[in-house]
Amino acid sequence: MKELFNDYVQSLETYIMIQIKMETARLAPELTAKGRAPISLAMGAPVEKPPQLVTDKIKEYASTDGMHTYTLVKGESYLLDEIAKNMKKRTGVDFDAKSEICALIGSKEGIANLIRALINPKTDMKDRDIVLIPDPGYASYKEMVKVSGGFGYGIPLTPENNYMPDLDEAMNNLEKDGYDKNKVKALVINYPNNPLGAVCTKEYLQKAVNFCKKHHILLISDAAYIDLTFENAPKAHSVFEIENAKDVAVEFYSFSKPYSMTGWRIGWVCGNSDAVGILGKLKSTIDTGIYKPIQKAASDILNSKEGDEYIVEANKRFERKQKIVVDGFKELGWPMDKINPPKATFYLWLPIPPKYKTSKEFTDDVLKTSGVVLVPGNGFGNNGEGWFRMSIVASEEQMHEVIKRLKEDGFYFE
Repeated sequence: MKELFNDYVQSLETYIMIQIKMETARLAPELTAKGRAPISLAMGAPVEKPPQLVTDKIKEYASTDGMHTYTLVKGESYLLDEIAKNMKKRTGVDFDAKSEICALIGSKEGIANLIRALINPKTDMKDRDIVLIPDPGYASYKEMVKVSGGFGYGIPLTPENNYMPDLDEAMNNLEKDGYDKNKVKALVINYPNNPLGAVCTKEYLQKAVNFCKKHHILLISDAAYIDLTFENAPKAHSVFEIENAKDVAVEFYSFSKPYSMTGWRIGWVCGNSDAVGILGKLKSTIDTGIYKPIQKAASDILNSKEGDEYIVEANKRFERKQKIVVDGFKELGWPMDKINPPKATFYLWLPIPPKYKTSKEFTDDVLKTSGVVLVPGNGFGNNGEGWFRMSIVASEEQMHEVIKRLKEDGFYFE
């Protein structure tokens, strides 16, 4: 029956985190037997419990009459109103809850469906609509575009360009590579960035808005990590801090990362009313919205004192964990003073030791020997080769154990 399915789906690669999870499960008994039970630093998923307020509220709402019926696909008014209030607080900009905001079953779903709505699928690679994506970048961007029948063209994010690439240069390179710039439908940006943890300046966001206006393309800002900045570090910026960004931009938000609500699957998109409206129309044909108690509990936490305090404390924990790992890798010989670890997200992006030829060779060796689960950098794009990502989401005790194992098992940077 496989031949019945379309070429785009058949060309997809299994999401790298699922590949790693399957291999870890296969090796787990052997690793546990030798005292190296797996410690997962792969998935970008906080392990702490969500705020007590949100867990208490969902229990309450789950027992409330009228909460188990179908919901509005774009979100109930109580959630949309709180999102509008939150965006006003963040940016100083007013958002119309009815036309400029749409609730999502997680921001990943929303981005995938928006890309699906943008692309006119073609089989010939040179005829495909193009979405400009960061490289390294979130592993799903490229596959989201591919399964929609388009082409994800990677824009290099490097230390040399301070992870803020020249967009005009990128467009010129696209043409040099034989692609038609008129096929470009959108630019995806992601700051703070997965997997790098890098942030961008407000001036760079202005350049991105100007670029998209110049080429009449949509600016898709993935702001899933916008609240995850360390104490005394510059706060990450919303694209809507740029005047008239709504003309070309939408921005995606998630409850998963700041509130440890990964399994709840809830987020939102806001911005350009045409884009938000079309996404809402598409979603009305393929899903029936988010469970009402989740929406109601999310609306309670979003602008609450409890929610704000939770984010502050979570960021302090991530900063402490990062220090443990940074100090440990420095002792292992990594040039941490030159790497300049990020002050945002729970990711750490490090070079593989020189003796290894590929990122996967290194991460496979670490898993099989020490039971430490890392992600090879090439899983995030061509420019990720030679690097690896670790998610500092495990406990502080486990972070110390990771460094201990790497030392005992000889994983030095040499």
